[in-house]
Amino acid sequence: MHIVFHGAARNVTGSKHLIYLNDGTSILLDCGMFQGMGERTDNMNEHFGFSPAKLNYLILSHAHIDHCGLIPRLVADGFAGQIFCTAPTMDLARILLMDSARIQTQDAEYSNKNRARKGMELLEPLYTEENAIEALRLFK
Repeated sequence: MHIVFHGAARNVTGSKHLIYLNDGTSILLDCGMFQGMGERTDNMNEHFGFSPAKLNYLILSHAHIDHCGLIPRLVADGFAGQIFCTAPTMDLARILLMDSARIQTQDAEYSNKNRARKGMELLEPLYTEENAIEALRLFK
């Protein structure tokens, strides 16, 4: 077994621990959002450092945004495996991820009003409600 820490190693948020088993199975423990302000945080949330499509499973330890907040982005970027967690964790994650998707969309819309006036490139939300719904279908 080999473990690679992709988040919550040099800071507190963005928990993502990638576990490679000897048989080639890859399991991601948590897929949390980095929290903070600015381009550095945005960049960390937009790039995983691994290929989501190559993951077999995701285990969600609990439903805090810094542990589950990037699951919709992970799915949008190609993850199609099963997501395992407790029933209460799934219930809370459903609420958090849908709310986060609305916030991502509203933030992008707000920023884009100013960016459009300045002739700047428009931003896409980190993920949408549709992405969150698709991700929630993978929960077991």
